[in-house]
Amino acid sequence: MNSSLDSGIDIENASIRGHSKRHFDILEKETGHTLLKKGIWVYFLLLIFEGALRKWIFPEYAAPLLIVRDPVAIWLLYTAWKYNELPFNNYVLGMGAITILSVLTAITIGHGNLVVALYGARILLLHFPLIFLIGHVFDRDDVIQMVKALLVIAIPMFVLIALQFYSPQGALVNRGVGGDVQGGGFSGSLGYFRPPGTFSFTTGNSQFFGFVGVIVIYFWLNPKQISGILLTGATISLIAAIPLSISRTLFFQVCLSLLFAAVSIARKPKYLVRMLLAGIGLVIIVLLLSKASFFSKSIEAFTYRFNDASDTEGGLKNTLTNRILAGFYEPFQYPNFPFFGLGIGMGTNVGAQLLVGHADGFLISEGEWGRVIGEMGAVLGITAIVIRLSICVKLIRASYKKLVKNDLLPWMLLSVTLQAVAQGQWAQPTALGFSVMMGGLSIASLRAGKN
Repeated sequence: MNSSLDSGIDIENASIRGHSKRHFDILEKETGHTLLKKGIWVYFLLLIFEGALRKWIFPEYAAPLLIVRDPVAIWLLYTAWKYNELPFNNYVLGMGAITILSVLTAITIGHGNLVVALYGARILLLHFPLIFLIGHVFDRDDVIQMVKALLVIAIPMFVLIALQFYSPQGALVNRGVGGDVQGGGFSGSLGYFRPPGTFSFTTGNSQFFGFVGVIVIYFWLNPKQISGILLTGATISLIAAIPLSISRTLFFQVCLSLLFAAVSIARKPKYLVRMLLAGIGLVIIVLLLSKASFFSKSIEAFTYRFNDASDTEGGLKNTLTNRILAGFYEPFQYPNFPFFGLGIGMGTNVGAQLLVGHADGFLISEGEWGRVIGEMGAVLGITAIVIRLSICVKLIRASYKKLVKNDLLPWMLLSVTLQAVAQGQWAQPTALGFSVMMGGLSIASLRAGKN
């Protein structure tokens, strides 16, 4: 009888231990997810304000702050590994293998500088996996929360670039990296400079508002998901930011996002009414802004820059053709690259500084694919490009399936993600950060939220 009783107690204790273990595993998983989500938010905020740290807050530490997100990336990967959340898929494993081989060839038969090789390798070993980690940890609800935050930030960002646009380059708001009193603006037109916002360079500002444009269009088609006041404020900020930026890249990106929206309208005519209402609202906003002298002056500078550059390039058609196609065929115009490339990291500005003492020009190629092939060589470089393209193909298929089911968010995010993942200039830390966030949020938007 005692034996039977003991057996029953043992079974009950085992059941309790099993239940406790399952409960502990669930709590541990939730703890891991919470920590990783907070880490992703830190990565996002550092992407937006990294330039502010380097220009205004800690200018004396401008050089190390260039990679301020690297420790966060390391922590995210370590924490994901610790809680068994690290996404070991074929993309990550394949890119990791290519990177390790590229480091070996760089220090043996390439440029021979280990520091430069490791700096180049961090792009693919630390940041590239975060695309899938964000997609794994975040879901649709998290994406909506983050893009709403993006719209909140867009309003003061617009105010900042307006101040930068109309202030002399020596003004505090225009201080360059390291507190450079010569200014951080880039040549624009009619005596005005392209403002960088909180970013180190003007390209960050264009990428930021390009991302904002996608979200603004999405919420105009789904207005019940956001405050009308916030959406109106973000819309005004976006429209005013286009001429203030003097950036054709931003203009073309917003046009591309509108094209993606048009595809969604073609599939779901109910969006047409919302788009027409949004169009009327945009016209009213533009008419009101045109009454303000600051807006008319920025339009004049932007129009002059647009027309002047188009004339130089042989017209708008050639401009679009060059911007779309040049990145595809230019890499294959360099047949003299060694089979295993010149060495990973050599095509970055930091790599150039370490190897030749300055970063005034590109040691390999300004275009991303040219840099990748030039650094890694034909086989490894093209393989890396194929991996990036295969991610885009998979995102296109998955996003279109969601569009068919009347889920517009992944499709709209795709309008910025495709270029960022396929041809984004990852050698530049800000562009790399936006590519990571856009790619990760696109994957996460495919996952249903809890609400």
